[in-house]
Amino acid sequence: MPQVQLPVFPAGCREINVNVAFECREKQVVYFNGHLPVFTHEVNDLQSFRLFTTQLIVNHVATQGEIVAAFNVPLTTVKRCVKRYRQGGSKAMFEPHKRRSGTKLDATRLVQAQQMLDEGMKVPAVSKQLDILPSTLHKAIDCGRLKIKKKK
Repeated sequence: MPQVQLPVFPAGCREINVNVAFECREKQVVYFNGHLPVFTHEVNDLQSFRLFTTQLIVNHVATQGEIVAAFNVPLTTVKRCVKRYRQGGSKAMFEPHKRRSGTKLDATRLVQAQQMLDEGMKVPAVSKQLDILPSTLHKAIDCGRLKIKKKK
């Protein structure tokens, strides 16, 4: 015969719902089902946080709204994580996001932009001449596709 579990959590826990709670202990987040710890991760481990909270939702232990309310995270982020988990499983939660390849900064324009930057032109001038947004050039510089000569 099934027994009803009382919602008894250790002192200092914050409830997600009547079955699940969490607590931060010594830079670790510990999740409880009743009085039993069921999962733990470092406070800064965003991927493990997203994995576990998504599993709570997928396994019908908590709702998306309960996760949003308990952790003050955006609902759209929670929905994206659930979708990613359902499509790719737990492995998908630890894979880096796929980046789109740019359409404005093709190989020819990349070479032209690098030549102009090598000549000492500034990013705004290069962007005007090539009819490319400055943010596109800055992104290429940030990811290492373009290089700016450092001043001596």
